[in-house]
Amino acid sequence: MEVKIGIADSNRELVVNSTQTVEDVEKQARAAFESGSPTTLELIDEKGRKYLVPSDKVAYVEIGPADPRKVGFAAL
Repeated sequence: MEVKIGIADSNRELVVNSTQTVEDVEKQARAAFESGSPTTLELIDEKGRKYLVPSDKVAYVEIGPADPRKVGFAAL
């Protein structure tokens, strides 16, 4: 699945293709937002890399299915 994280004070967003379930990512995001003290949002991508984002810098989290890669040729 694809997770997009908007970073405060930045024009770009962080895009992570994760193997975690939607429920796991949503649970971690909610815990990071609802915590009174600054925490980190931790995501692991499909290659095993770990991303740690400070919760006070997260503007939004978009969770959705990954776009399938389109490869091939088509006759028009």
